[in-house]
Amino acid sequence: MDSVLVINSGSSSVKFALYSSATAAHPALTALAERLNEPGSAIRIRGELEHQQSLGELASHRSAMQAFLQLAQPWLGNLRGVGHRVVHGGERFAHSTVIDDSNLADLASLSALAPLHNPLNVQGIELCRELFAGIPQIAVFDTSFHQSIPEAAYLYGVPYDWYEQDAVRRYGFHGTSYRYVTQEAARRLHKPVEETNLLIAHLGNGCSATAVRFGQSVDSTMGLTPLEGLVMGSRCGDIDPGLIEHMQRSRGLTLEQCMHELNRNSGLKGLSGLSNDMRTLLQAEADGNATARRAIDVFCFRVARSFAALSVSLADIDAVVFTGGIGEHAAGVRQRILAAWRNRNFRLDNGLNQQHGDEQGRITQQGSPLALVVPTDEERMIALDTYQLTEAL
Repeated sequence: MDSVLVINSGSSSVKFALYSSATAAHPALTALAERLNEPGSAIRIRGELEHQQSLGELASHRSAMQAFLQLAQPWLGNLRGVGHRVVHGGERFAHSTVIDDSNLADLASLSALAPLHNPLNVQGIELCRELFAGIPQIAVFDTSFHQSIPEAAYLYGVPYDWYEQDAVRRYGFHGTSYRYVTQEAARRLHKPVEETNLLIAHLGNGCSATAVRFGQSVDSTMGLTPLEGLVMGSRCGDIDPGLIEHMQRSRGLTLEQCMHELNRNSGLKGLSGLSNDMRTLLQAEADGNATARRAIDVFCFRVARSFAALSVSLADIDAVVFTGGIGEHAAGVRQRILAAWRNRNFRLDNGLNQQHGDEQGRITQQGSPLALVVPTDEERMIALDTYQLTEAL
């Protein structure tokens, strides 16, 4: 039994990646079931099997998983474990974990901390326990890498019993990505992970930045929920909490309506009035659209400001690292972020930046503070954890 299946269950999609061995650099199969619970549901499989089919109207997550199980059955006969991305592990789950009845109940109790994500992650685990009966299910948490953040960085300036009784604190997210990128950046820098100091920005539809000291997270921009921190695709990032009360009074919005706007209609989408997708905005800016330029300017400034703030936690910075869909592919965004951090004096190599880095990932000139592009691979990190945790089972 050598293969491992990685599953990322989202609100309207399920992503699958099947690894044939612990040493496989890439999955043998990947699949995406999308538009679930919407018209036009479909699944697409790529790799050793190339296939696409409709799932019917308003297909459920169960239908998507059953379709994948049926289509990929010849590749699933030697399955040793299923690894799941889970957004929030609270303080209860500091490491990737084999799921049983007891800790599944503990995990379900954390849904209030990430109501948009965790219920769907738990649903994915429950479905897989049924559909893959007897196969170990492994939960890998976005928050676990950040359990090393010290108290001075994770506590909010609120009544302390809010933390003691209600778990109010900064948790940090994208931890699986940060763990992978930290290890890969250390390899490229020819340094032991435990001696590596980095500022990393994971920039995609969701965005965050993290300070890594001696290979461990010591501060991060996301907080109690994934809403805090940087400007994102549709999430606002940092705001004055008084803004919510102001909008309730000014427009008569309910709390639920305010939170919907802050999560779904803010960020790049809200600032531009056009799109949550950076690619769309960059093209619109090139065509002369002023609202797109405004949104991108705010986005880049906030990343630079957060880098500067996070640098307080590091005595030395081996490299600033960009990852995620925007971080890896948007050369102009990287340029504007580094230019906005004025007192750090980055000198970009325009050629290397346009090609997204040399073999090391470097995009800066010799003698400049070092900036790298390091592609992330969260699925492989989840697969490796799944291999490790099922070794002794």
